[in-house]
Amino acid sequence: MRFSTGGPCPATVNAAMSILQAIRTFFFYLLLGTSSLLWCTLSFFIAPFLPFKARYRFINVYWCRCALWLTKVFLNIRFEIKGAENVPDQPCVILSNHQSTWETFFLSAYFSPLSQVLKRELLYVPFFGWAMAMLRPIAIDRDNPKAALKHVAKKGDELLKDGVWVLIFPEGTRVPFGTVGKFSRGGTALAVNAHLPVLPIAHNAGKFWPKTGWAKREGTITVVIGEPMYAEGEGPRAIATLNERAQAWNEAQQRAMGSLPPEPVVVDTPVV
Repeated sequence: MRFSTGGPCPATVNAAMSILQAIRTFFFYLLLGTSSLLWCTLSFFIAPFLPFKARYRFINVYWCRCALWLTKVFLNIRFEIKGAENVPDQPCVILSNHQSTWETFFLSAYFSPLSQVLKRELLYVPFFGWAMAMLRPIAIDRDNPKAALKHVAKKGDELLKDGVWVLIFPEGTRVPFGTVGKFSRGGTALAVNAHLPVLPIAHNAGKFWPKTGWAKREGTITVVIGEPMYAEGEGPRAIATLNERAQAWNEAQQRAMGSLPPEPVVVDTPVV
């Protein structure tokens, strides 16, 4: 008969780690939800009396930084930024791939003030949606793509003229890690018509924060900020070409991070 003289068996260690991770995840969501409720409630009494940029910092920047801190402390998910020097002084249209909730926290805290395209239904969510409504979001009806595109163009142009970054996830919704969604032209159309560049951003957040489920994986998220991309000319052709360049750049960066295979799976996503 053989007796083990080593440490605990791998199965026991893995089970213990899984339980510990589950406990950490539980407390993360508990504190995230509690802080969100408290911050949104506090915002109702303070934010309406602040000018927009100060209001944005109070509601979004500070709370999103808190969310990123909770992510680091409880989930051991950190991040590194490459290409920070590429961020222009003048706000423009940000085009980023969308894999998780994490990049919403990060981008909202990193670029200030920022407005993003979102489903109008989110504004009806108690507390969270009410606070979001004070941040000049571009709320769209996804059931009416044509009207949504017009609203993005009109509201987005107003925001850019006011010195507000406009964040667009051109895939339209979150896509699973290892896949890509076809880029909508709404973001590049907005940039071309405003005579501004698009700022391309790629990341691998979905590797550590999956689209579905509660489980998270510890590690370091890589965020790559590319050089601003300008359209060559105007009109539909220039918009389409710029959109293709932005998507090609994003896919190339994801491949370099090991996030995509040579021939990635393209998933169907909403038009806007």
